[in-house]
Parts: sequence; C-alpha cells; structure tokens
Amino acid sequence: MENIKHLISNWIPIKLIEKDNEVYFEWIYLSDIPFAEPFFDETIAKCRSHSYNSKYFKVVSTVENLIDWSKELDFVELKGLVFHVSRCGSTMLSQSLATSSENIMVSEAPIIDEILRSDFFDLDTKTVLLESVIKLLGQKRFPEQKNLIIKLDAWSIFKASYLRSVFPQIPFALLYRNPGEVLRSHQKQAGMHMVPNIIPLSVFGITSKEIEEVSFRQYQALVLEKYFQGFLHFYAIDSKVIMLNYNDGMKNVIERFISFIDVDFSENEINLMLERLKKHSKNENAVFVGDSYKDDILSVNLSEVNLLHEKLNANFTADLAG
Repeated sequence: MENIKHLISNWIPIKLIEKDNEVYFEWIYLSDIPFAEPFFDETIAKCRSHSYNSKYFKVVSTVENLIDWSKELDFVELKGLVFHVSRCGSTMLSQSLATSSENIMVSEAPIIDEILRSDFFDLDTKTVLLESVIKLLGQKRFPEQKNLIIKLDAWSIFKASYLRSVFPQIPFALLYRNPGEVLRSHQKQAGMHMVPNIIPLSVFGITSKEIEEVSFRQYQALVLEKYFQGFLHFYAIDSKVIMLNYNDGMKNVIERFISFIDVDFSENEINLMLERLKKHSKNENAVFVGDSYKDDILSVNLSEVNLLHEKLNANFTADLAG
C-alpha cells in the first residue's frame, strides 16, 4: 500500500472520459505546483510541460482504481464550498484564500462538474466517486496545508441539495452581486453558461418555451434569474449556509467567509488575503481599479431578476442581524 501511495502522490484526476459504454479518468502530475492560479484549468496548463505529462500517451484509470487510490493518500479536511452567480467576486475570494499556504483552493475544477452532471453512474457510485475525487484534489502535498476550499461552477447551485446530502456538515457559501453589474460584465464578454445551448437548458431548469423569442441579452438575465432562485431555495431549506454580497465590499466578504468556515488563521495570513484585494482577481500583476460598466446600456427587462435580488438582500440583511 505504501508503494501505491508513493506512486500516486501528486497525481490527480482531471477529466472524465466516456468511451464504449465505459468510464475512465485521465490523470495529470502536479509536481510541486500549487493551486495558485485564478482557475483550476490554468494550474493544469502549467503542469502540462512536466515530463510526466508531455509523453505521447495519457495516464488513465478506471473508476474502481480512482476510488481505491483515494484511500491511500493523506488529505486535508474540506472546510467549505463556494457557490456563486459568476462575475460576483468569486475569483477574488478564491485568489485571496489561495494566498494562505494553509489552504488548498480549488477553483472550478471541471472534473467535479463532469461527475455532478454525468448520467453514467447510479447515485451511490456518484457519491463515492465525488468524495474520492475531492480527497485526491485535497491531498496533502505540503506540510503546512490544513484546509481544502472548493469554488464550484456557477450552475452547481442546482446540485446544492445533492451536495448537502454528500457533505452534511460542510459550510456552504452563496456569493451574489447586483444583477445589472453581473449582466454588464457578461455583455462585455459572455461566460459559456450565458450563451444558449453551450450548456444544456435543462441544467438551469430552463424550458424551450421560456426562451421563445428571447433575445441573447434577455437569455442572460433569465439564467441569472435561475441562479438567484436556486440561491433563495437553498437558503430557505439549509441551516449551514451563508449569504455573501459582493456589493457589501470584498473585505467584508472575505472576513465573513473566514468566520463562517471557522478556520483560525493568523493575523498575518488574514492580512495577506486582504492585501490581495488591491490586485486584479485574474491578474496579480495588475492593480484593481474597479469595474467600468456604468455607461453600458443593458437593453433587458430586469424586473424579475431585480425582485429576486431584493429577496437575496433581505436574506443577507437577516444573516448580518443574526
């Protein structure tokens, strides 16, 4: 067993492959590269040049291999899951948390989404597989690591109830932002979930009737409505959840999140996290100067999404008061 532990140390699964009615997982060697980039895929891109990863063949395993191997590694404790509506400060939150050497900050790992959305597994297998993948992503590669925090894809909110069944005690955070600001950002450069049919409509609970004669920009508002509805629904039924509001200030978002997940960081660690706020979330070499969306014209009906936003704000205020 010790030999297996040595062989798979620093290896993680990164991709689910369905072929000939079978499922396999592609793996990559991380070497000593930490999860420090704004997104998981950017860290993986840095690993591609390692000699183990640049060979002609790929390293793959079966589902059973993955589950068995996950039991052989030391891993750190999962401390929190971050749900978000996109363009709402989630990357800044994850980048700030990543400044601490005590944290493993996994930001939007596609393999988690692939497992969540796969129809290949029965529910029990999916649950064990998800737990195993998260252990592997959270393997303790450096001695100071203590905490695993995972930022999910925006549409993972629709899997929140299932994820709660898998992780009944883990704090879940719901990060949101003023809808006009979110939509202006997507109008400048749309995320793939804001382009019709790149991600199936069923993922968002959108029916084909709902998008009849709907403009591209109005579709984006509809997706955001679904996110807000998902947030409101989950907040109403779960006791280990917190609302985080970008418009309350990112310093407050970080401090409230840290307090919520109940991790005792040193003053120096917290100062490093807050110092990161001065830089752009997706480019640490650039100074953050604020968003420049004020002069944009949305050209969409925001009545429904604004109503939902008001309800989110009411819950956020209740969180602050509670």
